[in-house]
Amino acid sequence: MSVPMLKIGAVLSTMAMVTNWMSQTLPSLVGLNGTTISRGGTSERIVSALYPSPEEGWQIYSSAQDADGKCICTVVAPAQNMCNRDPRSRQLRQLMEKVQNISQSMEVLDLRTYRDLQYVRNTESLMKVVDGKLKVASDNPRSLNPKGFQELKDKVNQLLPLLPVLEQYKADAKMILRLREEVRNLSLVLMAIQEEMGAYDYEELRQRVLLLETRLHSCMQKLGCGKLTGVSNPITVRASGSRFGSWMTDTMIPSSDNRVWSMDGYFKGRRVLEYRTMNDFMKGQNFVQHLLPHPWAGTGHVVYNGSLYYNKYQSNIIIKYHFRSRSVLVQRSLGGAGYNNTFPYSWGGSSDIDLMADENGLWAVYTTIPNAGNIVISRLEPQSLEVLQTWDTGFPKRSAGESFMICGTLYVTNSHLAGAKIYFAYYTNTSSYEYTDIPFHNQYSHISMMDYNPRERVLYTWNNGHQVLYNVTLFQVIKTSGD
Repeated sequence: MSVPMLKIGAVLSTMAMVTNWMSQTLPSLVGLNGTTISRGGTSERIVSALYPSPEEGWQIYSSAQDADGKCICTVVAPAQNMCNRDPRSRQLRQLMEKVQNISQSMEVLDLRTYRDLQYVRNTESLMKVVDGKLKVASDNPRSLNPKGFQELKDKVNQLLPLLPVLEQYKADAKMILRLREEVRNLSLVLMAIQEEMGAYDYEELRQRVLLLETRLHSCMQKLGCGKLTGVSNPITVRASGSRFGSWMTDTMIPSSDNRVWSMDGYFKGRRVLEYRTMNDFMKGQNFVQHLLPHPWAGTGHVVYNGSLYYNKYQSNIIIKYHFRSRSVLVQRSLGGAGYNNTFPYSWGGSSDIDLMADENGLWAVYTTIPNAGNIVISRLEPQSLEVLQTWDTGFPKRSAGESFMICGTLYVTNSHLAGAKIYFAYYTNTSSYEYTDIPFHNQYSHISMMDYNPRERVLYTWNNGHQVLYNVTLFQVIKTSGD
């Protein structure tokens, strides 16, 4: 009975070592979504933003040359979970699960063997008594009278429960042999994987990735504002709510706030849903509700530094609502601004006043009667909502589908329907404009909200009951530390 116990102990020890080895060996490669790095002197760059396609992996390609003819390389890292697609990592995870299953089986065997061994030890004295009586009967058969025979029979009956215990022992012994063979096979596979990983030198690769990540972060600090040159294919995050609405994350730079807010509808709404993370928003879980003290109009809301800025229903008043204190901090009338579908976007929806934020701060896009319905841009002071500066773009607001600010430039689409493109750009830094031709795929054919988030460098859109993201490509000039 002691041999199976020794085998169980040895195999359990082996399993512990295997599990420990696997936990130390699994590599952790961390990628940086959508960032780029360039080498050389002053260089012209095209930079893509966050949220790559789920199918994208590591990409290294040449995008341009600088004035000295030096090659500018772009590195696009995959999403953080992309390294999990490595077949070796997948195989290791499967082996880990198998190791855990075997470990559980071994623990069950260990407990059962210990219990049965205790039972055998408890019947040891009874077995000695029976063995002694059998010897006496064997040496002197005449001494076994009917009374003695009955006593011997009773003792043997008491030993009958031992038979299934012994049968279980035999079955457990076979299982131990099978588990030992599985452990041996696992060890061979793990050794092969370890050799392969050693050939690829994953630890060295991990260190290089960490170094690259550091350099990419440094490069990101140098990335200033740029001119919009392209919009990616749409990335549908979720389908929820009605045809019209808005959703957003905090646009303040810098910020570690990962919350997501959703506001369904454009007419007299008061309910704001706050999700803890983007993943929670995608699953529709872990949210709290804010009931605004005043209803909203339109979909041109923005969250900036923990506060919601929105247009009060049937007025040109802008309200700043603080989420954590659940209170209105300030409200101010936007002088002369049209409201209640006086000067909306082409889709209507009380979209007279559109609030937005970019790298330069907080903005309001609207129209007034003196401006003859043309789009007006005002930069706002976030604390007091005071208008700091105003520009008249000369572009009729009713001809615009939506608009958004990037780096102080207002980009305007020519429609909210299928076939829309970014048609007009107004540069506040030079008070000038130009007509553009930047196409994008309006997948669900009715955009009622389109806003840029400078933290993530993506466009948030509400498209016919779908919450959609677009990457943007900005043409930039960055200087290396040697310049």
